[in-house]
Amino acid sequence: MLTLLSPAKSLDWSPTPGVAPTTPRLSSDFGVLMRQAKRLKPADLKTLMKLSDKLAQLNHERFQEMTVAPDPARDRPAALAFAGDVYQGLDARSLSPEALSWAQERVAILSGLYGVLRPLDLIQPYRLEMGTRLKTRRGGSLYDFWGDRVSLTLNAQLKAHDEPTVIDLASGEYGRVVTKKLNARRIVPVFQEVEADGRHRIISFFAKRARGQMTRFIIDQRIDTPAGIKDFTAGGYVFQPSQSASERWVFTRPR
Repeated sequence: MLTLLSPAKSLDWSPTPGVAPTTPRLSSDFGVLMRQAKRLKPADLKTLMKLSDKLAQLNHERFQEMTVAPDPARDRPAALAFAGDVYQGLDARSLSPEALSWAQERVAILSGLYGVLRPLDLIQPYRLEMGTRLKTRRGGSLYDFWGDRVSLTLNAQLKAHDEPTVIDLASGEYGRVVTKKLNARRIVPVFQEVEADGRHRIISFFAKRARGQMTRFIIDQRIDTPAGIKDFTAGGYVFQPSQSASERWVFTRPR
């Protein structure tokens, strides 16, 4: 069983002592995108990703400083570098080396720049959302650029698993990069808040945090079958079988 996550825009670049980092598997494709991004001016990045002048300049400088080869002294493991709402729920920096090692083959982070990352794969600071319409020789968007490459990489990782299932905790923007070439059952957990009048709502902030918490639950409990995630109760969520479908599992809690 493999758990999918999205990356985060905010980063934590503090040191990560005692961690044995790895190299992203789609490094050659990363190199192609990196070289394309280096050609972009701050104004191009501002328009392409709808950034402020300050963020456009920052990300221009980041791309200019990038290299193909990872540098352990400069780069950071992906799961420990991302610091958005999902990763606050995951809290990967508090995981033991044994837990990180277990997660390394069972958690995959989808990335606009790297394609797909394992938790300990080294990344450089960047911002490049999967939905960005960056033109390359492969097409007019990052979905065109990655094509089936991400799905085939996930398939290769799943070959070592007894349960060919993906728990998709990525956002819709990132989940779209996983194509029909994926040879696995795909389950999408949905986190809803129940209002006083009985209406069910998905609130982005809470849903993101819950995705990270569920990933942490999977790692802590060493869950390797889909049925195990039905016991997830962090934050007060409860699995609702009557509201769920075969590949869309609903978890609710009173708001």
